[in-house]
Amino acid sequence: MPKTVDREEQRRQIGAALLQLVAERGLDEVSVRTVAAATARSPGAVQKYFRTKDEMLTFAAELAGERIERRMAEVDTALPLRQALRDLILTTLPVDAERRAEATAQLAFAVHAAHHPRLAAIRRQVDQDIREALATWLESAGHEAHAAAVADAVIALSDGLALRMLYTPQEHEHLLTVLDQALDTLIPAHGTAQHLRK
Repeated sequence: MPKTVDREEQRRQIGAALLQLVAERGLDEVSVRTVAAATARSPGAVQKYFRTKDEMLTFAAELAGERIERRMAEVDTALPLRQALRDLILTTLPVDAERRAEATAQLAFAVHAAHHPRLAAIRRQVDQDIREALATWLESAGHEAHAAAVADAVIALSDGLALRMLYTPQEHEHLLTVLDQALDTLIPAHGTAQHLRK
């Protein structure tokens, strides 16, 4: 019998290889040919799943966003609000090899999205999903009046720290201290005892 090919799994393998390639060599090095080489496939085999570089980039951006959202969903919502927010932000920071690769790729996608509407739309949707989830958490913890504003601040804090950690990895510990100081400002002491409710 002919071997059954899981098309979605093949696409995900190619997308994961593209993310790693972007992290290691930059977006300019991504092409059907280089991704094919990274996955031990021929360019023709890759084009069975993605006709163009832009199709690959779009899928890889969605894959990166999916990974982040999955890690966020694993944060323990029974923790005190401040700790839960800290853990949530850590899911997006380049504190290990996998997240560093993803953050590098996300930064490259963000720059690329300035001139590519489809990629920009994906990034806006990921941002919106994260903002809505954060706001819901904050509202459930009794921060209804400022939930959206705090959610925006948390996203901005996460993005800024991730960027700085990429080009100043030697300052990781200092930047984590900055994270704690910022959270102390965003979530006053009286709010740290409150818990997020599922």
